[in-house]
Amino acid sequence: MELSGSLFHPVWQAVFALPVGLALWYAVRWADRARLRDRNQQHVWLGTIVFLFFLWNMRVEIEPGFWWHLSAMVVVTLMWRWSLAVLAGSIAQSAVAAVGLNDWSGLLPSLFLGVVLPASLTQVILGLTRAYAPKHFFVYVLVNAFLAGGFIFLFTAFLVVGGLLALGVYPWHELKQNFLFLVPMMAFPESMLNGWLAAIVVAYKPHWIGSFDDEEYLRGK
Repeated sequence: MELSGSLFHPVWQAVFALPVGLALWYAVRWADRARLRDRNQQHVWLGTIVFLFFLWNMRVEIEPGFWWHLSAMVVVTLMWRWSLAVLAGSIAQSAVAAVGLNDWSGLLPSLFLGVVLPASLTQVILGLTRAYAPKHFFVYVLVNAFLAGGFIFLFTAFLVVGGLLALGVYPWHELKQNFLFLVPMMAFPESMLNGWLAAIVVAYKPHWIGSFDDEEYLRGK
């Protein structure tokens, strides 16, 4: 999801700037530079940015200044871990603004809701699954990719709706008719996209997905 900056009072830019700025600072600081120095991994990471850019170009306008598109940030975080996922998503989101699909004033709220929040929630879910769930391939894909994709979309959707209502940006009946009724249908393709991509990458290119370890999830199972 992306939001135009025109929907918010200028003070909200500072509110969004704090978590986004902190996230980018830690993302740069914690980024796995050794992985990016590998030419093959570097090409895949750059390809991920291009993939996100074109995926986020395929959008639907829910209300003026409020767009929905598939995210795929869950599988991107599973592939690159939190730091490189946040950096990849930030570059892709900046490119979306650069080509005029969103205004620059909407970059900070879109980065928070579309990049930092889903990447952070994915990392939390991955940590909880590793700690409490059986270490099995199907658990990894089902919970960390498929279910996480749907849950994070629903969480973000209701957070956005609550915020827009609290700020009086759109009336309840418009959001209910144009967005909330469609949320279940939007959550399912988000789950499927992340689940399918995670399963394909694990099966055919396991060295691309940094959060997956053959020894941990496959050997002896």
